[in-house]
Amino acid sequence: MTAAPHTDDPRTLVSVQWVRDHISDPHLVLLDASWHMPAAERDPRAEYGRDHIAGARFFDIDAISDTSSPLPHMLPTPDAFAASVGGLGISNADQIVIYDTVGIFSAARAWWMFRAMGHDKVAVMDGGLPAWLASGGATTDAKEQFERSTYEAQFSPRAVTPLSAMQAASEGASHVILDARPAGRFDGSQPEPRPGLPSGHMPNATSLPFSSVVTSEGFLNAPSDLENLFAGLGVGEEMNIITTCGSGVTAAILTLALARIGVEDTSLYDGSWTEWGSTDGCPIETS
Repeated sequence: MTAAPHTDDPRTLVSVQWVRDHISDPHLVLLDASWHMPAAERDPRAEYGRDHIAGARFFDIDAISDTSSPLPHMLPTPDAFAASVGGLGISNADQIVIYDTVGIFSAARAWWMFRAMGHDKVAVMDGGLPAWLASGGATTDAKEQFERSTYEAQFSPRAVTPLSAMQAASEGASHVILDARPAGRFDGSQPEPRPGLPSGHMPNATSLPFSSVVTSEGFLNAPSDLENLFAGLGVGEEMNIITTCGSGVTAAILTLALARIGVEDTSLYDGSWTEWGSTDGCPIETS
């Protein structure tokens, strides 16, 4: 792997300064894709209504999902995604920049969704809203106005791993499976946040908590550090890589980190541990 220079990349990650420099671009669309675990008892849509970057629209990963699935925020069909995104006034020609109120957290999930639907001109704002505020950036509580647009999704099946393929990958040695959950949930020493769901991991998975690729201030680690981290795990771009986590949110942070250093042909197990741990016949390992 060759680390990308620590510069802005409109396909993966851009800085607050890059956003400032391009804020007047008519084809720049800012999205607040904040999401929190239910136990946090936070309402990201309400928070957006009180405090967001001027012009930003709210991207709800729970609402823009396969609502027929019992699993949380599963990727919607291409047609449903296109309808929702068009409703936000987004076109295929737009450069999208996504942020969240944590730093780098749920914004990566929305980034992955756009990438899975064939939209390459999409990036996460490094550091999120905290970095914007720390830089002196202003926010507003204004209700944003935009016109509905026409959007066409070009779904890439390779980007998503379904349960059957995950079972096959776990049984063999053809894939590198990277689990973004905290180490305690991976080894079974700590409970899962979802009631009734056992902790542990699938066979042949490797623990790589998402906190390993993000700084304590909510920025993605430098490309050289990411390159060293993945190289230390023996992960290279020629491999079949699947990222997974609890429900497909933090797995996307690993996907983003890999893309940042040029490893883009990866897949994400959308059902993640919520599906695996609740499905009869899926083996669970601990330690």
